[in-house]
Amino acid sequence: VYVMPPMPNDEHQQMVARLTAIMQDVVGWSGLGEVRPGVNISDRPKNWKKNFRVPDVAVFLKDCKAVNQDTHWLGGPDWLGEILSPDDESRQKLDFYAKVGVREILLIDRDPWEIELYQLQNEQMMLVGASSLDRPEQLKSTVLPLTFRIVVGVARPVVEVKHATDERQWHV
Repeated sequence: VYVMPPMPNDEHQQMVARLTAIMQDVVGWSGLGEVRPGVNISDRPKNWKKNFRVPDVAVFLKDCKAVNQDTHWLGGPDWLGEILSPDDESRQKLDFYAKVGVREILLIDRDPWEIELYQLQNEQMMLVGASSLDRPEQLKSTVLPLTFRIVVGVARPVVEVKHATDERQWHV
């Protein structure tokens, strides 16, 4: 018997779509790698359903060590994004993501609005920066040519994403 939890709320899904579109523009269309909106990640080539996670957005650069097994990726993406929901367990996934070699993680918390950037250091995910409305610090990715920060939006705060080498910017 499969137990399928319901999808998160509409705002969550809208943010996943926007973040995926940005990554597709920056990475996918430019030929730098592959982008997935939700994908199975495991540390097992077989029986992968016994230990897997599904990030909201995953980016696999061309030289990524993860291998596409069709049903899942064996090993972690270079970059991933997780949008937190009430009772979310994304922070509990950090050890797993470190184990499978994810290089960088962007966590987007909506209560209160804050983003956190984690990077793999000494086989552990380390918090390298946070941005909130009170402290709208710009967080620079070391994996992608992007920066991230929380800014005031019209109806709610937004994640501002800027390309590091051109004028492009987006709001998630």
